[in-house]
Amino acid sequence: MLSWLADQMIEEAMQKGEFDDLPGKGKPLELEDLSHVPEELRAAYKIMKNANIMPEELTLRQEMLTLTDLITACQHDGERQELRKRLDEKTLRLNMLTAQNGWANNPSYGRYENKIRKRLTGF
Repeated sequence: MLSWLADQMIEEAMQKGEFDDLPGKGKPLELEDLSHVPEELRAAYKIMKNANIMPEELTLRQEMLTLTDLITACQHDGERQELRKRLDEKTLRLNMLTAQNGWANNPSYGRYENKIRKRLTGF
């Protein structure tokens, strides 16, 4: 019953042209892939992202994924070595934050960690 009412209200607003000047009209939606974030943490991360506040752990994970991709694509040994060094530093910092926050014992973190490890290493 409630969904029918909502549909009716949306239909009326569309007929009145209330949606005609919305930002992004006619453009495809930009959907975010949050599959790597545990379901119970997605809303919190989305709110933080919209406020331009990202936890250091998430930023580190994103940087680690980028560095891993760069290492894979890198052709120059010296540059690859520097990228690996940066990846090692990010990994160490993430491990320190994880231990400091006590997340290593959290079941949600374990699932999240496994997904990140799988993406980073393929295992």
